[in-house]
Amino acid sequence: MTLDARIPSGPIEKKWEKHRFDMKLVNPSNKRKYRIIVVGTGLAGGAAAASLGQLGYEVEAFCYQDSARRAHSIAAQGGINAAKNYQNDGDSVFRLFYDTVKGGDFRSREANVYRLAEVSNAIIDQCVALGVPFAREYSGYLANRSFGGAQVSRTFYARGQTVQQLLLGAYATLSREVALGSVKMYPRHEMLELVVIDGHAKGIVVRDMVTGKISSHAAETVLLATGGYGNVFYLSTNAKGCNGTAIWRAHRKGAFFANPCYTQIHPTCIPVAGEHQSKLTLMSESLRNDGRVWVPKKAGDQRKPWEIPEDDRDYYLERKYPSYGNLAPRDISSRAAKQVCDEGRGVGPGGRGVYLDFTESIGRLGKGVIEARYGNLFEMYERITGEDPWKWPMRIYPAMHYTMGGLWVDYNLMSNLPGLHVLGEANFSDHGANRLGASALMQGLSDGYFVIPYTVADYLTKVKPGSRPKADHPAFKEAERAVEERTGKLLGINGRRTVDEFHRDLGKVMWEFVGMGRNEAGLKTALAKIPEIREQFWKDVRVPGAGADFNQELEKAGRVADFLELGEELAYDALMRDESCGAHFREEHQTPDGEAQRNDEQYAYVAAWEWKGEGKAPELHKESLEFENVHLAQRSYK
Repeated sequence: MTLDARIPSGPIEKKWEKHRFDMKLVNPSNKRKYRIIVVGTGLAGGAAAASLGQLGYEVEAFCYQDSARRAHSIAAQGGINAAKNYQNDGDSVFRLFYDTVKGGDFRSREANVYRLAEVSNAIIDQCVALGVPFAREYSGYLANRSFGGAQVSRTFYARGQTVQQLLLGAYATLSREVALGSVKMYPRHEMLELVVIDGHAKGIVVRDMVTGKISSHAAETVLLATGGYGNVFYLSTNAKGCNGTAIWRAHRKGAFFANPCYTQIHPTCIPVAGEHQSKLTLMSESLRNDGRVWVPKKAGDQRKPWEIPEDDRDYYLERKYPSYGNLAPRDISSRAAKQVCDEGRGVGPGGRGVYLDFTESIGRLGKGVIEARYGNLFEMYERITGEDPWKWPMRIYPAMHYTMGGLWVDYNLMSNLPGLHVLGEANFSDHGANRLGASALMQGLSDGYFVIPYTVADYLTKVKPGSRPKADHPAFKEAERAVEERTGKLLGINGRRTVDEFHRDLGKVMWEFVGMGRNEAGLKTALAKIPEIREQFWKDVRVPGAGADFNQELEKAGRVADFLELGEELAYDALMRDESCGAHFREEHQTPDGEAQRNDEQYAYVAAWEWKGEGKAPELHKESLEFENVHLAQRSYK
């Protein structure tokens, strides 16, 4: 099958403007005749639901949390990128575009990335208008700070709670539309199936997480904005509820899954503290603006950090990447931390940590300045670790954080399944093989506020107003039966092991063999072990309680069952991509100085996988990546 990305013709700086004019519009009196389902209410989903409701469409929005404002977007801390160039330090739309393509190791679609950079400035204006309290300079201009992978200051922030404020802005607009009746909210409802009729996505089946009731909802189009699948690794910076079920259900119904092996490890996380820890905590990348990363030069050095003189410290990021220093991109910084720990120079319990030290910046700027910038992050670190970061350097170590892979979409954010649009982290479109910090928020709000309102209209002009099927259509009834059968099967196993035990087993395999360093032997081991775990899961998992009730173990069981399939496809994609690029680091393919070595001749494509059934290998479809505006080069931050 040929994948048509529907990229507009013309110069890259004119593509989006031309495309917006060329796309067809829905007149205002017809908009209220169309129903749009939005699944997920984070930055992308919340912004989309609010925008579409305000435009006049009938919107139904679903989230599994008790409130849209509890979406996991709220956990991001450090900032959001935009090319405002308030600092007058050389930034521009093209430089943001260039940095993002380079940061993704030349494995992203140029047209999508340029559009992202182009609308970035409008995102900031929108958020300011919504009352987001960005930090400001004394002059009144919005403040900026640096983030990894850039040599300009383009990241807008609100201390260490940027996305809490961004999400509250989106939530306020969404709440307004709910009050006006243009958006109907369904909190505590989890999507368990996508309904496809005559090849078009026409609705979803959900479970009321409080009562257990299964119900169907029909619409002219479905938007998925359900985030990533990082919890396939069990331990990650994601909330425990984050899952890949919505996109995986869509994948099983025919939506292609693109680049599942592109998973991001974040270098600035609190290290693992114990065997039975359930998740990890992110410490914002913004801390690396003023914190210096180091380890002892000598392996096994057990002295307290203040007892180690400067001459015995290795500021390894500053040494290896002098141009970027502590703000080297996440994938590179993560691998560098793993390397020094593998050499026996790690700090803390088990030697799996490096220091993030603010001593120099506190002495230079004063404690008050650092506290104003990062005070809530320092407080969070102390509460979790019991260590005072004003006295001891923070200890950090890489952890699973974000997924660049996701459902394949074209330039209009529509999957290969007509009528199924995918936004934010749930799609693959903008970040390539490695996401630069502060770009996820940019993408989520870009998709929700400034892209989907145009592109969804273009699709709906081809659909007769009010033509959505009834919820009693045979396709919906069949989907409900499938959900009920799966639920009954999970409840009926009555085995001896908990859902968390199986999830932890899967996570250990994923981290060890499909984590920061991957190789052919390890990936084949993972592909042998994951089916074994999945087989045992369906024989021996114990899910207590009933389906027609509030049952969190049942919720987890369904999500882990999907992770056990998704993890296998992730490992399969990593094995098939026999090159290193960005966060996908195949140990067989590295430069003499240990960096990722791409193979542009054979692998400059998007790998879009088609589900072929349980126990069968997925089928590969390729979208070739063309680079007309950014010269392909070995990625270097030295």
